[in-house]
Amino acid sequence: MTSPWRLSVAPMMDWTDRHCRFFHRLLTHRTRLYTEMVTSGALLHGDVPRHLDYHEEEHPLALQLGGSEPDDLARCAKLAAQWGYDEINLNCGCPSERVQRGAFGACLMAEPQLVADCVKAMRDAVSIPVTVKHRIGIDRIESYEFVRDFVGTVAAAGCEVFIVHARNAWLQGLSPKENREVPPLRYEFVTRLQNDFPALRFALNGGVTSNAQIESLFESGMQGVMVGREAYHHPWLLAEWDARFLGAEAVERTREQVEAAMVDYMEREAREGEPWSRIARHMLGLWNGKPGARRWRQVWSDHRLKTLAPAAVAGLANQARRAGQVASTTPASASANAAA
Repeated sequence: MTSPWRLSVAPMMDWTDRHCRFFHRLLTHRTRLYTEMVTSGALLHGDVPRHLDYHEEEHPLALQLGGSEPDDLARCAKLAAQWGYDEINLNCGCPSERVQRGAFGACLMAEPQLVADCVKAMRDAVSIPVTVKHRIGIDRIESYEFVRDFVGTVAAAGCEVFIVHARNAWLQGLSPKENREVPPLRYEFVTRLQNDFPALRFALNGGVTSNAQIESLFESGMQGVMVGREAYHHPWLLAEWDARFLGAEAVERTREQVEAAMVDYMEREAREGEPWSRIARHMLGLWNGKPGARRWRQVWSDHRLKTLAPAAVAGLANQARRAGQVASTTPASASANAAA
């Protein structure tokens, strides 16, 4: 049986909301999806439905929580279980200043016993899996023993699944974007964790940019892979995943059919008061790499068209895309491409 954590799309702030997840589910039925990080304070003192509502099609679906108070996280875990989530994931990897001010995210790696207490409190509160997403180190501590001891301490509290962003998190001097690019990737640390903790399950995150790379990681013995921004910017990668990696039938939809399904979805959401532009932004990478993609994307991104119905915008976008296809195949265009 294929592991539930064999392949997943990473939780990404401001990106993997319910609209994004609905779009991704049109491309893959089996890939595990994650919410954006929801802080325990926002969930306990805010609008619970706004944070937890999702579409049934999104399963398997995990809620990522940010926090460091065991009792608060346990209460949040109970809410998530009541809402029907398949997993609770604790964020121990985000390096942003806002998260650091809340004393959670990557800075929790310096307090493995506190993370263990948080995991135990959540596991005591719910029967669904509680997992941890973390880095391999913080600041310039590039010691395998550091992450090994972190995993060992947290595993003793009952955590059986660890999603490892295979870079350090520099808490000072780098932006969140730079923290995804500057600290070197050390995939070998994840392999060593697998070897040292054979009873646990590990998924690698960080720097995964192609299906060929995913295949190579599995062939090397990696147990699981989590893909982040590449899944967002080049979502058609996901269309291969069910059949190629997850032992399931492929989702037989063309790009045109996926767009049509999203237009139907936008129209349904619009009747509930949700502007289609908040939804369309998540599918802008649908035609990436194909002739006419830029023109198609420009139409869907044109704020002057917000008053039109989604079907009308789709018509304009595909008219522009087809014009771009024609332009890309003209002799003049071919000559220009050759010269470039």
